[in-house]
Amino acid sequence: MSGFMLAMQKSVELGVLYALMALGVYLTFRILDFPDLTVDGSFTTGAAIAALCITSDISPWIGTALAFLGGGLAGMMTGIIHTKGKINPLLSGILMMIALHSINLRIMGKANIGLMNSDTLLTPITGGFLFLIVMGLFAVLVKLALDWFLRTEVGLSLRATGNNPRMIRSFGVHTDTTIVAGVSLSNALVALSGALVAQYQGFADIQSGVGMIVVGLASVIIGEAIFGHRTIARATFAVLLGAVLYRVIVAIALQLQMNATDLKLFTALIVIVALTVPKMRRSANQRTMSRQRAMQLAKGGQSDAASESGQ
Repeated sequence: MSGFMLAMQKSVELGVLYALMALGVYLTFRILDFPDLTVDGSFTTGAAIAALCITSDISPWIGTALAFLGGGLAGMMTGIIHTKGKINPLLSGILMMIALHSINLRIMGKANIGLMNSDTLLTPITGGFLFLIVMGLFAVLVKLALDWFLRTEVGLSLRATGNNPRMIRSFGVHTDTTIVAGVSLSNALVALSGALVAQYQGFADIQSGVGMIVVGLASVIIGEAIFGHRTIARATFAVLLGAVLYRVIVAIALQLQMNATDLKLFTALIVIVALTVPKMRRSANQRTMSRQRAMQLAKGGQSDAASESGQ
């Protein structure tokens, strides 16, 4: 296999793993309208817990499950800080992200844990297309489970909380509970992604979560811009494809000799473009429609004047 094709395969494999993190970001960013920066910390939390368990001869299944729960606990704390402490959601996420840096160091005991000589959850499927088939199906199952959850009574309350919290409170729904539940589930998915990525790459690093919120946003925005988001099912599917497409774009950029140190800048530029282009397009369409209406009104006024002069 050529170097380019191998790079593309690896990027798609990583994209499938990062898709779980993108689904978590979608849950807070789009559904709850909650700008949650806990992601940068909870991603590393998942990687740290899984790595610690695996190197301590605990089953990778248990380690990955504990990583999921650990991320959920981190998200729950962010939600509580916001709802009970009445702190701005953005600041709540920043505070929890900072706290998680120290917590993650405590969990790991050092800045990096290697897994190259350990059996992980992904060891039996490493190599070839088996990995893509198995992990692709797993990502789709998580997407379908999230679709189902968002159609339940709790999920509908969560969606309504993000859309119009004042209205949903008038129906007796406790929005603080739905916010905490939504942010917890989001960060649990992020931590699960972190645990799987650490096992795939063969190490967990304290800096692995830096910039994950931007990567997640890039995946969500790229997916929605290309594949649409009219329904929840379509939006979550778009997020999965957006995560894979983002990794492919990054791989192509690296193959074109982009400096690896510029990747964060490249990611930020992708998000900026993906956010501004649709808005610019809508503004252009609105201006065009306004001109057309003005021309129609002008023509209507001229025809009325002509008919009056004829009479």
